[in-house]
Amino acid sequence: MSINRQTVEKSVRSMFFCIATASVAILFMIMVFLFMEGIPIFFREFSPGDAFIIKIGKVIAGVKSFLFGMYWYPTSDPSDFGILPLILASVSVMAVSAVISIPLGVMTAIYLAELASRRVGEIVKPMVELLAALPSVVIGFFGMVIVAPFLQETFDLSTGLNLFNAALMLAFMSIPTICSLSEDAVYSVPTALKEASLALGATHWETIMRVILPASVSGISTAVILGMSRAIGETMVVLMVAGGAAMIPGSVFDPVRPMPASIAAEMAEAPFRGDHYYALFATGIVLFLFTLMFNIIADHIAHKYRQVGEASL
Repeated sequence: MSINRQTVEKSVRSMFFCIATASVAILFMIMVFLFMEGIPIFFREFSPGDAFIIKIGKVIAGVKSFLFGMYWYPTSDPSDFGILPLILASVSVMAVSAVISIPLGVMTAIYLAELASRRVGEIVKPMVELLAALPSVVIGFFGMVIVAPFLQETFDLSTGLNLFNAALMLAFMSIPTICSLSEDAVYSVPTALKEASLALGATHWETIMRVILPASVSGISTAVILGMSRAIGETMVVLMVAGGAAMIPGSVFDPVRPMPASIAAEMAEAPFRGDHYYALFATGIVLFLFTLMFNIIADHIAHKYRQVGEASL
């Protein structure tokens, strides 16, 4: 009996190990493919007779011109691949989206977890989570048909397809993720902490601000990470409502072209294994590194606050 149980446990453990290994291997192969297809854009200025030092200098110059170039003209002769406007567009859209979605998502989570009655929570929570079930193309279509004309008429703009429209739609997509995970983090705060705070004479609001929020800041940070990761990597919405202009935005109402939108719009037209093709994959590398760096920093912040919270307990 015990031998069979041990055999089953080993089999289950081996199965889960294989599944986890497969997931990591697939992710690693995707990353390798991305780098293999994107790096050649930095070697297009090479000449067969160049010395090694000259080649290194050309690679550095190629990376610099690619990251800090102001113009994206893949069809010109010679072609120009500068993605600084695309990077700034992605950062701007994500930042404006964060300003809208983080307060709404976190405050809604606190309301549902601590302030709302059960009846109200049963009505509000499904409505919030319903946003997560909406396909991104539907949200993009809503932004094109409803929000864009409203913005154009209200603010007297030349077009309603702009940075603010894209950020607003991405905020709608991020709020369910932030709200659901933040609510779980607030619920996970031990009841003893809340009761102790109330027993010491603190009001419910003071308990929320000084006990519950500091104790759940790690989970809320994770919710913000996932919500912003979805915002910066979203393709369909920004492709439909951002305006598609590869230029540095001067205001929130300027049309922009984030990196995912540029990749999605031009990949079908790029000649296979041509400079345009390599440049789009290199843009994907930048987007990947940007997302990775953002997640590492946010994870460090969450880990730091978790350690502080555990020490205080």
